[in-house]
Amino acid sequence: MTRTLITGANKGLGRETARRLIAAGHTVYVGARDPERGRRAAEELGARFVPLDVTDDASVAAAVKTIEAEGGLDVLVNNAGIEPRHPDGGFVLPAETTADDVRTVFETNVFGPVRTLHAFLPLLLRSDHPVVVNVSSGLAHTPALADPSAFEHFYPSLAYPSSKAALNMLTVQYAKSFDRIRINAADPGFTATDLNHHTGTQTVEQGAEVIVRLACVGPDGPTGTFQNGAGVLPW
Repeated sequence: MTRTLITGANKGLGRETARRLIAAGHTVYVGARDPERGRRAAEELGARFVPLDVTDDASVAAAVKTIEAEGGLDVLVNNAGIEPRHPDGGFVLPAETTADDVRTVFETNVFGPVRTLHAFLPLLLRSDHPVVVNVSSGLAHTPALADPSAFEHFYPSLAYPSSKAALNMLTVQYAKSFDRIRINAADPGFTATDLNHHTGTQTVEQGAEVIVRLACVGPDGPTGTFQNGAGVLPW
């Protein structure tokens, strides 16, 4: 039995990933900050709910104890993430962005995966086939944002792409350090979710494809890679 934890799994890509992995035979823990939404999603999916706020040490430690008591963990999907937008969905421009704004985004998108992986590392190392998937973004790819001819070039905000670029670097460094764990970053593409006010051009079914694929890699599968639905991407 493969036991999988997905952070931020009560909606969007996290929820769709949970649905697909349950169908593939995984026992899935839906991690969510909101207990009501998390329990509802878990019940609807046939998953297990675990309260989890990746910005809070005590919350993460409690989730570790719960999952350890129920048999351990094989797969961790670091999916929880935030992107600052104005209430109307408009971008927060660099001139409006403070250090505190960037810090808030990094707390979830960068420090959250570090906090969660560090806490669950003892459980993952007990697994026969441990896997970690960090949900990144094509906006992490600096050459694309710098290239006026690339689609990603339009994106103006500071905090979100910076956080995902940092998450990619974490993926590389963790993969180098833990050769028993398959650790990869996934770019789900421009997917319509609450995160981007549903402006994305892909469905969650399309976006979750690469996350599910990387969550199911075997012990001889890739590690230290950045992938989207079409395959391996350059860092």
